[in-house]
Amino acid sequence: MSAEEFDYVIVGGGTAGCIVAARLSEDPAVRVCLLEAGPSDVGDDAILILNRWMHLLDSGYDWDYPVEPQEKGNSFLRHARAKVLGGCSSHNSCIAFWPPAEGLDEWAAAGATGWDAASTWPYVARLEDNDAEGDHHGHDGPVRLRDVPPVDPCGVALLASAAAVGIPTVAFNRGETVRQGAGWFQINADEDGRRMSSSHAYLHPVLGRQNLEVRTGCRVSEIVIDDQLVATGVRYQRPDLTGYDVVTARREVVVTAGAIDTPKLLMLSGVGPADHLAEIGIPVRVDSPGVGANLDDHVEGLVFWEASAPMVTESTQWWEIGIFATTEPGLDQPDLMMHYGSVPFDMNTLRHGFPTTDNGFCLTPNVTQGRSRGTVRLRSRDFRDRPKVDPRYFTDPDGHDERVMLAGVRLAREIAARPPLAQWIARELAPGPDITSDEDLLDYIHRTHNTVYHPAGTARMGAADDDLAPLDPELRVKGIRGLRVVDASAMPKLPAVNPNITVMMMAEKAADLIKTAAGSAGSGSAGVAGSAADTGSAAGTGSAAATGSAGVTGEPAGSR
Repeated sequence: MSAEEFDYVIVGGGTAGCIVAARLSEDPAVRVCLLEAGPSDVGDDAILILNRWMHLLDSGYDWDYPVEPQEKGNSFLRHARAKVLGGCSSHNSCIAFWPPAEGLDEWAAAGATGWDAASTWPYVARLEDNDAEGDHHGHDGPVRLRDVPPVDPCGVALLASAAAVGIPTVAFNRGETVRQGAGWFQINADEDGRRMSSSHAYLHPVLGRQNLEVRTGCRVSEIVIDDQLVATGVRYQRPDLTGYDVVTARREVVVTAGAIDTPKLLMLSGVGPADHLAEIGIPVRVDSPGVGANLDDHVEGLVFWEASAPMVTESTQWWEIGIFATTEPGLDQPDLMMHYGSVPFDMNTLRHGFPTTDNGFCLTPNVTQGRSRGTVRLRSRDFRDRPKVDPRYFTDPDGHDERVMLAGVRLAREIAARPPLAQWIARELAPGPDITSDEDLLDYIHRTHNTVYHPAGTARMGAADDDLAPLDPELRVKGIRGLRVVDASAMPKLPAVNPNITVMMMAEKAADLIKTAAGSAGSGSAGVAGSAADTGSAAGTGSAAATGSAGVTGEPAGSR
């Protein structure tokens, strides 16, 4: 086997890619190549120290995708997508939620067979080392999960005020979906404040493996697909920009580039809506209308106050409390969530003239079960061009998303009016006390909303006969052999929580699916991984030890 031939080529060293690479390379008989367009995070405190995460937005670690002009929303909005090993798990606030069981069961009922809660929760337990009690938790996995300590006095007051309006204080990830409750988050971070990204937890401890090659600074331009419609490898631009190389995959190409770049890469490779590909001038290999469709996201509003007393100056990651609620009877999952930020947040209000402060806090209601759907489309045939990202926020025909957001803004104000939190408020800065009618509040929401940076669903899995599902339930791309997708684009819909742990679960399950497929082909693979108890730490403990740069290269072998 040549230096440029591997058993598996993984495109994207993000949340899922690092896990899949670590798990597949557990078998010393296979060779794995992981390609990442961004740099390594090894030894990089700008990435690894969690409470610095907000500095990563609009930085050199961020693709910083603009959105297309919005019919009913904020066209200034940017979609932060990470450009570094670990992907968004190296770039986010590390809010850690188990996926709601009811949402996973929805996936299975919609055609994603095998992705129900009973089938997938063991993978969450396998990945975690959780400080919470409970038989459902894992306690020896690579990813440390722990409760945020309740030391922010404004946050304590917030929880008391939420309880006063009928939203009890709860602990998250205790085995039941919270529909009406508020509490301190769990986060995936060590006690010393270092993030437990998939890169830090899974990849750093195994970079010395001889059968694993991690290539950074390598931007993939297309998936190589032969005349028999088999994915045989990928073509990528060298880190020094002198040209291109191809790495081949004897078994599978696994695309883990995220909900924006995965559909982009599929379309650049001829897999996507035939009319759009023809418009761009790309030969159609597979007409797959669901590629780049079904863009789902958590749209976020803002209520922002100036504090009447000094806010905290230290925090795990500045967003430490979540509030869940239902806005109509009979729901089995919350349709509204708020994050509490102990920092000023004027990213989308300042340009419209709303006042700001250096000492403030906010609640950011978001629509957890949104019905608006958008698209990702190509701008041109050049892989370096940014895709057209059009979330189409607040365009669902029955106005559901607007109703939930209005209810969220009003609930935030109701909580703030109760005495425990009211004493922390000097004044409301946005929307401001003069904006009270539904019409005026909707105008404010449309102009100033943000995203929680949770795009998903753009290459969703579904039943074999579902023409709008580009993937089957084993994450295989329909119409192309040897090609799988493992990231948030494969979700049939977003969970009603921050989805990063859900993506980690998907990667754990995907690694088992890939190993099983190899075993069925008589390849001598290790086969299906064992139980949570005997495989939870197989990829390492996620400690700061063994995090040297061995195995990571920005100049791949044979690139000259």
